[in-house]
Amino acid sequence: MSVSIAVPVLFVSEPIVLPGMVVPIELDDAARTAVDAAQASDSGKLLIAPRLEDRYPTHGVIASIVQVGRIPGGGAAAVVRGEKRAHIGSGTTGPGAALWVEVTETADVDPTEETKALAAEYKKLLLAMLQRREAWQIVDVVNKITDPSALADTAGYASYLPDVQKRELLETEDVDRRLRLLIDWTAEHLAEVEVNDKIADDVRSGMEKTQKEFLLRQQLAAIRKELGEGEPDGSDDYRARVEAADLPDKVREAALREVGKLERSSEQSPEGGWIRTWLDTVLDLPWNVTTEDSTDLALARTILDADHHGLEDVKDRIVEYLAVRARRAQRGLQVVGGRGSGAVMVLAGPPGVGKTSLGESVARALGRKFVRVALGGVRDEAEIRGHRRTYVGALPGRLVRAIGEAGSMNPVVLLDEIDKVGSDYRGDPSAALLEVLDPAQNHTFRDHYLDLDLDLSDVVFLATANVIENIPSALLDRMELVQIDGYTEDDKVAIARDFLLPRQRERAALTTDEVEVTDDALRKIAADYTREPGMRQFERLLAKALRKATTKLAADPSKLTIDEPDLVAYLGRPRFTPESEERTAVPGVATGLAVTGLGGDVLFIEANATDGDAGLKLTGQLGDVMKESAQIALSYVRAHAEQLGVDPKALDRQIHVHFPAGAVPKDGPSAGVTMVTALVSMATGRKVRGDVGMTGEVTLNGRVLPIGGVKQKLLAAQRNGLKTVFIPQRNEPDLDDVPAEVLAALDVKPMTDVAEIVAQALEPASEAAHVAA
Repeated sequence: MSVSIAVPVLFVSEPIVLPGMVVPIELDDAARTAVDAAQASDSGKLLIAPRLEDRYPTHGVIASIVQVGRIPGGGAAAVVRGEKRAHIGSGTTGPGAALWVEVTETADVDPTEETKALAAEYKKLLLAMLQRREAWQIVDVVNKITDPSALADTAGYASYLPDVQKRELLETEDVDRRLRLLIDWTAEHLAEVEVNDKIADDVRSGMEKTQKEFLLRQQLAAIRKELGEGEPDGSDDYRARVEAADLPDKVREAALREVGKLERSSEQSPEGGWIRTWLDTVLDLPWNVTTEDSTDLALARTILDADHHGLEDVKDRIVEYLAVRARRAQRGLQVVGGRGSGAVMVLAGPPGVGKTSLGESVARALGRKFVRVALGGVRDEAEIRGHRRTYVGALPGRLVRAIGEAGSMNPVVLLDEIDKVGSDYRGDPSAALLEVLDPAQNHTFRDHYLDLDLDLSDVVFLATANVIENIPSALLDRMELVQIDGYTEDDKVAIARDFLLPRQRERAALTTDEVEVTDDALRKIAADYTREPGMRQFERLLAKALRKATTKLAADPSKLTIDEPDLVAYLGRPRFTPESEERTAVPGVATGLAVTGLGGDVLFIEANATDGDAGLKLTGQLGDVMKESAQIALSYVRAHAEQLGVDPKALDRQIHVHFPAGAVPKDGPSAGVTMVTALVSMATGRKVRGDVGMTGEVTLNGRVLPIGGVKQKLLAAQRNGLKTVFIPQRNEPDLDDVPAEVLAALDVKPMTDVAEIVAQALEPASEAAHVAA
């Protein structure tokens, strides 16, 4: 039951007094009056309430006066003990000049199980907080408190709770609510304390580690000084290394300047790390290290022949290079510190013909180190010229790194896939290669990272490319072009027999006594299973056949011989069959020859006419040049209809010319004669001979102009079973590069007039009329 009593009231700004607290309070005049009134009353009690600026307090603590005296500073003070939480009622009168109020004491409530659980959780958090502060005496006091309300009111002593939260506790009569508030506040503060302690520990340990390392380094430096040893990572050691290194004079001067900067910089300066990295890079480069070229020309040619079949142009060029080097050496004409006698060649051709592997063979033939630089997809100029040293993580360019990897200043550097170099906002790497691949300039190549002249004039650069048109003209002009146009059927059989088959036998752990592949089988694979200019797919098919052979040997260890009739069981049905006869079985279809990024290929051109307004429709994803060639072909046929035996009315219709394989882009003028032949065949009803292929640009007057890729086109004609090929008369000198076996298999006819090609390519008119009948 609640009891109301009248007591004098004492308003205090701080501290906030809760029940159970014993606190001193300085006595001013108002406080002295309230204390005197309480001592004169029968109860001897007074109410201590917080002084609020915005409102009248609703709760206070009924307290007893323990002692009145003076504090060390000389002022008066009273020690009071908070006893009961009370609700403040209306004002009343009492003895003395103090302010009296009626208050209602808060009734005690027996704790419930939930209250006890909340008290236990709060006690656990409070003890954790006290243990972190090592307040063991207070821990003992808290452990002895069993009353949940008294335990909650001990928060009045908590220094981490602001006065606002303490006032909220004073005004909260419900014990459960008080405990919940304290659990939330204490848990939040404990988490904050743990984070702060962890940060402080990390900072402290970091400082201790730094101080420890500094002390140890000072002691180590003193010990090395006593022993007469230099600091291995210090500037003194770098100076000694630079002076001892075999460096060119200008490089040594630049390196010593950087060592001077290192000596003047502090150990904490980031510039010191940049200088050390630069010096390490400079000292690791083989500035005056070169390998001696082999002068045995016969041995060099033997090495090249042993590694690659054919490719005579490249082999001849390398042997010529060696011959010149040997002759200059005999006559004492070596160039020192200037333009060397390096070579810059680009090997252009379809995939799989051995361009990349040729670089390593060239290095072995020359007796030089070999390093490969992959340029496919490179879009950053800094990959070639290096990054400026001011950038974080700066590195020298790929060429400088390649020289470092090779360990000599005259390696063979293979620039692989030079036609796949791109450009974007970071610059154009192909423009940076202009200086690298110019024999007249690359003796003073300057990398942005090194910022020193690097002599690349004695390096043999071999570049590889599939499509010459993708190489910038200025860059192509600086290189010696060597075309590798693909292999004939005989070449493929020889390469498979001498190179691919032994390699695949070794990979399959087979011997010649276990599996044999006949030449007839190899020739069948080359003719009907692959139509590539290179050998990659051929080698995959050999690997497939040998895997199946290995599986059979596991069941039956007797020797296997893979002959032509056995290929279906090992490789499946042939993928390619001659189709020229089938495609040209109707009028209006002619067989042309084209060059793609994968080598030479046949190109069928179909012409048809439908009723409607006269006009020309072209399909097959064509470029502008090819569209113009089609217009020229149609104009020529119309202008020379009588000479060609064409009824002019047959051309006054809607003409449709289609180039099959519409997903493949096509362009170029070399299909001009083929389009003329297809149009004449369509208009006259005479079929084109199935064994005939042709290539050449045509003019409005019917002249046949020269084109490129003659060798690749003739190789494609042979692979596809053609017998007669018409080429421009002015391309006749290009036949010197065509293998003899290809010329023996084909009837190559150089022509100057497209009308002569049409006359020989079409079947006779009597046969056409007979077929029509």
